[in-house]
Amino acid sequence: MRLVATIALMLAAAVSWHGACAAPSGPAPTPAQSADPASPPQAGALTASDARLAGDERRTRLIVDLNGPTDKLNFRVFVLADPYRVVVDLPQIEFNISPENGKNGRGLVSAYRFGLIAQGKSRIVMDLTGPVSVDKSFLLDAIDNQPARLVIDLVKVDRSAFLRTVAAQKASDMTATPPPPQLPETLLPEVQSGLPIVVVDPGHGGIDAGATSPTGEQEKTIVLEFARKLAEKINATGRYRAVLTREGDTFITLSGRIEFARANRASLFVSIHADTLHDPFGVRGATIYTLSDKASDAESARYAEKENKADAIAGVDLTAEPGDVADILIDLTRRETKTFSNRFAKVLIDEFQAAATLNKNPHRSAGFMVLTAPDIPSVLLELGYLSSRDDVKLLTSDDWRNRATDAVVAAVDAFFAQRRQNHPSVSNAAAP
Repeated sequence: MRLVATIALMLAAAVSWHGACAAPSGPAPTPAQSADPASPPQAGALTASDARLAGDERRTRLIVDLNGPTDKLNFRVFVLADPYRVVVDLPQIEFNISPENGKNGRGLVSAYRFGLIAQGKSRIVMDLTGPVSVDKSFLLDAIDNQPARLVIDLVKVDRSAFLRTVAAQKASDMTATPPPPQLPETLLPEVQSGLPIVVVDPGHGGIDAGATSPTGEQEKTIVLEFARKLAEKINATGRYRAVLTREGDTFITLSGRIEFARANRASLFVSIHADTLHDPFGVRGATIYTLSDKASDAESARYAEKENKADAIAGVDLTAEPGDVADILIDLTRRETKTFSNRFAKVLIDEFQAAATLNKNPHRSAGFMVLTAPDIPSVLLELGYLSSRDDVKLLTSDDWRNRATDAVVAAVDAFFAQRRQNHPSVSNAAAP
């Protein structure tokens, strides 16, 4: 049933893309709101103030200090294979812990991270050096001057024992996949029908912080601020309707971002990111990526591989993802969409170079999962490198954000103007 629904969404979106350049036969559907499912923590909410690892390569313990009411705290621990991970699901928690804490592994844990994963739900994900068993998991009550503590004990096992645990979890319906993004009913009553929908996708979020600069700026925060301003300016034109895949600090799966764009019958999808390099050697500037089965260069291949791990980072069961759908109609649509994506990339480069610094190789391509909708022209706009002090200074500047978002809006205008030229019968109500 899910496969049939997916194909139906693809075909509906394909029709809507062409429909954005033709007179509508009836009222256009009102777009859904952001897929961002989170709500802000309540006053007096449970917080995590510290986390640390102890132990060695045979037995390792994760300890999380908790402040607030823990008497009714329910949590669930499970394991995931390929890559090996241990996931801890909790109610919504405010993590007052530096993300740097989790980058230094110990014993059986190579790294760990934490954050929001869905409405009212937080998650801790531990990357493992090999297969483990969860020996014990328990809560210690606060005592004297010591906070309450969540304790997870891991012991080393062989792969066959690990996989038996994974199979037992699935048999008990203990899947690791978070609930799909919940699409709210409507955006705003005054939304005009017939306007092309531009989905703006701030990358990462929640448990997936993305890249981090040497001075601590996080990609998920920088791209969200940029995306909000961009959506505001797109909507201010009155010629398009922009919707965000997330409006707060929450995680959305890669497939959830694509499904959100299809559900909104998007005419354009712009994913916003900011990469980092371990050895930058002065590399900086914005880059626009489009989808390709074969990466345009080694750096693009590396970046795509890194970005495609977002779901694994968040503790998603990757075995639950559906396979690709092979269909002649979809293949034809994909080819046409690729052409439109490349056209938008070119006009975006033209507009962006007047407002911001571009990478010396500004248009690249690779197999980014978030760009794989076969029916929606899509690009990934990498604003710059967080490993470059010059780029970080720009990306956190209001003046630069204003100029850069103006450039993207101008590119959106140029893209749809080009579409109108190719379709002389376009209705003024259906496109700018």
